[in-house]
Amino acid sequence: MAETAKHYKNRLGLWGWLGGGRYGLERYAYALHRITGMGILLYFVLHIFVTGSRLGGRESWTKWMGGFESGIFEVGEYLVFIAVAYHALNGIRLALTELGLLMGKPTRPLFPYRSAVLKQRPVLILVMVLAAVLIIAGGLDFFLLGAE
Repeated sequence: MAETAKHYKNRLGLWGWLGGGRYGLERYAYALHRITGMGILLYFVLHIFVTGSRLGGRESWTKWMGGFESGIFEVGEYLVFIAVAYHALNGIRLALTELGLLMGKPTRPLFPYRSAVLKQRPVLILVMVLAAVLIIAGGLDFFLLGAE
Protein backbone atom coordinates (compact mmCIF):
# COMPACT_ATOMS: atom_id res chain seq x y z
CA MET A 1 0.00 0.00 0.00
CA ALA A 2 1.18 3.47 -0.78
CA GLU A 3 1.29 5.87 2.10
CA THR A 4 -0.41 9.19 1.62
CA ALA A 5 0.64 12.39 3.28
CA LYS A 6 -1.79 13.87 5.74
CA HIS A 7 -2.89 17.40 5.01
CA TYR A 8 -3.99 19.63 7.84
CA LYS A 9 -5.74 22.95 7.51
CA ASN A 10 -4.02 25.99 8.90
CA ARG A 11 -6.43 26.96 11.64
CA LEU A 12 -4.04 29.43 13.21
CA GLY A 13 -4.24 31.97 10.39
CA LEU A 14 -1.81 34.88 10.58
CA TRP A 15 -0.65 33.91 14.07
CA GLY A 16 0.44 30.54 12.69
CA TRP A 17 2.72 32.41 10.31
CA LEU A 18 4.02 34.79 12.99
CA GLY A 19 4.44 31.95 15.46
CA GLY A 20 7.24 30.46 13.41
CA GLY A 21 5.80 27.06 12.61
CA ARG A 22 7.06 23.86 14.17
CA TYR A 23 10.11 25.26 15.90
CA GLY A 24 8.98 28.72 16.92
CA LEU A 25 9.94 32.10 15.60
CA GLU A 26 12.80 32.44 18.08
CA ARG A 27 14.56 29.41 16.63
CA TYR A 28 14.42 30.83 13.12
CA ALA A 29 15.71 34.17 14.43
CA TYR A 30 18.57 32.26 16.09
CA ALA A 31 19.44 30.50 12.81
CA LEU A 32 19.30 33.77 10.86
CA HIS A 33 21.49 35.44 13.51
CA ARG A 34 24.10 32.71 13.06
CA ILE A 35 23.96 32.91 9.25
CA THR A 36 24.31 36.70 9.21
CA GLY A 37 27.18 36.48 11.69
CA MET A 38 29.05 34.07 9.44
CA GLY A 39 28.36 36.28 6.42
CA ILE A 40 29.72 39.34 8.22
CA LEU A 41 32.81 37.36 9.26
CA LEU A 42 33.38 36.29 5.65
CA TYR A 43 33.04 39.91 4.53
CA PHE A 44 35.58 41.07 7.14
CA VAL A 45 38.12 38.46 6.02
CA LEU A 46 37.69 39.52 2.38
CA HIS A 47 37.89 43.18 3.38
CA ILE A 48 41.15 42.65 5.26
CA PHE A 49 42.61 40.72 2.32
CA VAL A 50 41.69 43.41 -0.21
CA THR A 51 42.83 46.23 2.08
CA GLY A 52 46.11 44.35 2.58
CA SER A 53 46.67 44.49 -1.17
CA ARG A 54 47.49 48.16 -0.60
CA LEU A 55 50.90 46.97 0.60
CA GLY A 56 51.62 45.91 -2.98
CA GLY A 57 51.50 49.50 -4.18
CA ARG A 58 49.10 51.65 -6.16
CA GLU A 59 48.95 49.23 -9.12
CA SER A 60 47.91 46.30 -6.94
CA TRP A 61 45.28 48.40 -5.15
CA THR A 62 43.88 49.73 -8.44
CA LYS A 63 43.73 46.22 -9.90
CA TRP A 64 41.80 44.82 -6.94
CA MET A 65 39.43 47.76 -6.65
CA GLY A 66 38.77 47.72 -10.40
CA GLY A 67 37.56 44.15 -10.06
CA PHE A 68 34.91 45.20 -7.55
CA GLU A 69 33.17 47.79 -9.74
CA SER A 70 30.62 45.45 -11.33
CA GLY A 71 26.94 45.46 -10.37
CA ILE A 72 27.13 42.09 -8.63
CA PHE A 73 29.39 43.59 -5.98
CA GLU A 74 26.89 46.42 -5.36
CA VAL A 75 24.29 43.76 -4.59
CA GLY A 76 26.87 42.03 -2.38
CA GLU A 77 27.48 45.25 -0.46
CA TYR A 78 23.74 45.60 0.05
CA LEU A 79 23.58 42.01 1.35
CA VAL A 80 26.30 42.92 3.84
CA PHE A 81 24.20 45.92 4.88
CA ILE A 82 21.16 43.65 5.37
CA ALA A 83 23.20 41.22 7.46
CA VAL A 84 24.64 44.00 9.65
CA ALA A 85 21.23 45.65 10.14
CA TYR A 86 19.54 42.42 11.23
CA HIS A 87 22.48 41.13 13.24
CA ALA A 88 22.87 44.40 15.17
CA LEU A 89 19.17 44.78 16.04
CA ASN A 90 18.78 41.12 16.97
CA GLY A 91 21.99 41.36 19.01
CA ILE A 92 20.47 44.17 21.07
CA ARG A 93 17.41 41.97 21.68
CA LEU A 94 19.64 39.08 22.71
CA ALA A 95 21.64 41.30 25.07
CA LEU A 96 18.41 42.47 26.73
CA THR A 97 17.35 38.85 27.08
CA GLU A 98 20.70 37.82 28.58
CA LEU A 99 20.43 40.66 31.08
CA GLY A 100 17.08 39.22 32.14
CA LEU A 101 15.01 42.19 31.00
CA LEU A 102 12.92 40.09 28.61
CA MET A 103 12.44 37.12 30.88
CA GLY A 104 9.19 36.28 32.55
CA LYS A 105 8.48 35.72 36.20
CA PRO A 106 10.27 32.62 37.55
CA THR A 107 8.02 29.54 37.42
CA ARG A 108 8.45 25.81 37.11
CA PRO A 109 10.24 25.06 33.82
CA LEU A 110 7.41 23.35 31.97
CA PHE A 111 7.38 23.39 28.20
CA PRO A 112 6.42 25.61 26.28
CA TYR A 113 7.92 28.15 28.70
CA ARG A 114 5.09 30.63 28.25
CA SER A 115 6.32 33.36 30.62
CA ALA A 116 9.48 34.02 28.61
CA VAL A 117 7.82 33.66 25.20
CA LEU A 118 5.09 36.16 26.02
CA LYS A 119 7.70 38.83 26.77
CA GLN A 120 10.25 37.93 24.11
CA ARG A 121 8.00 37.36 21.09
CA PRO A 122 6.67 40.95 20.84
CA VAL A 123 10.21 42.30 21.09
CA LEU A 124 11.35 39.87 18.40
CA ILE A 125 8.54 41.01 16.10
CA LEU A 126 9.46 44.64 16.83
CA VAL A 127 13.10 43.88 15.95
CA MET A 128 11.99 42.24 12.69
CA VAL A 129 9.84 45.25 11.79
CA LEU A 130 12.64 47.70 12.62
CA ALA A 131 15.12 45.64 10.61
CA ALA A 132 12.72 45.56 7.64
CA VAL A 133 12.26 49.34 7.78
CA LEU A 134 16.02 49.88 8.03
CA ILE A 135 16.69 47.45 5.17
CA ILE A 136 14.09 49.10 2.92
CA ALA A 137 15.38 52.59 3.73
CA GLY A 138 18.94 51.42 3.11
CA GLY A 139 17.92 49.85 -0.19
CA LEU A 140 16.29 53.07 -1.32
CA ASP A 141 19.42 55.02 -0.45
CA PHE A 142 21.71 52.38 -1.86
CA PHE A 143 20.08 51.87 -5.24
CA LEU A 144 17.95 54.97 -5.93
CA LEU A 145 19.35 57.94 -4.05
CA GLY A 146 23.00 56.91 -4.04
CA ALA A 147 23.17 56.21 -7.79
CA GLU A 148 24.74 59.55 -8.61
